[in-house]
Amino acid sequence: MMSSDDTAVKVLIRRLPGNEDVPLPRRMTAHAAGFDLAAAVTRPVVLAPGDIALIPCGFAMALPPGYEAQIRPRSGLASRHGITLVNSPGTIDADYRGEVCVPVINLGKAPFTIDRGMRIAQMVIAALPQVRLVEADSLDRTDRGAGGFGHTG
Repeated sequence: MMSSDDTAVKVLIRRLPGNEDVPLPRRMTAHAAGFDLAAAVTRPVVLAPGDIALIPCGFAMALPPGYEAQIRPRSGLASRHGITLVNSPGTIDADYRGEVCVPVINLGKAPFTIDRGMRIAQMVIAALPQVRLVEADSLDRTDRGAGGFGHTG
């Protein structure tokens, strides 16, 4: 039987200089969908309610063509402290080679401190289908039609 590593999609990760102490992305349980991302801040960042900060993660990566990385909030930070992401989910494209950074916002009622090494977000690697958009003069009808936000009650 083939091990899971034999069939795994390979994503190259490069730790950026000065971040040897910051954990690389990792799954915290065997069946976790996301890899936790740690903050590579040089000093604590205090977010007052409503504040936004771009938090570096201390690594760059090379996704293979046909894949994206989706950056999502951590449910514990969101539910306990109101800490989430401004653009959730964020997308990292396969051709991006810069440092992975996370735009964090404090929607809570109290200041929140992000310390070096703190797990601040999660990253899910997802396959992308090949898609070709085709302009059309009309579209097929559905029961929903043009019903938009809140149309089902």
